[in-house]
Amino acid sequence: MANDYAARQPHKKACQLCKDDVEFIDYKDAQLLRKYMTDRGKIKPRRVTGCCRQHQHMVAMAIKNAREMALVPYTVTVVSGSRERRG
Repeated sequence: MANDYAARQPHKKACQLCKDDVEFIDYKDAQLLRKYMTDRGKIKPRRVTGCCRQHQHMVAMAIKNAREMALVPYTVTVVSGSRERRG
């Protein structure tokens, strides 16, 4: 019983888009697409989002189309701390 927690399998996330009965993901819905992107603009993987295979594919295609139409960025520039000059 001491190692009971180690034997448990992690539960699989349910696809939120399947729950909401979504059949089509519109590339113009930038608010929805940003949920499936990182803060740097990359597409989150299925293991993070919990989407099924079909919805993850539709999300990825919608994000790529939205990038082409300049609705969401390809990347976000990250400003790091001050850089000291070497000399």
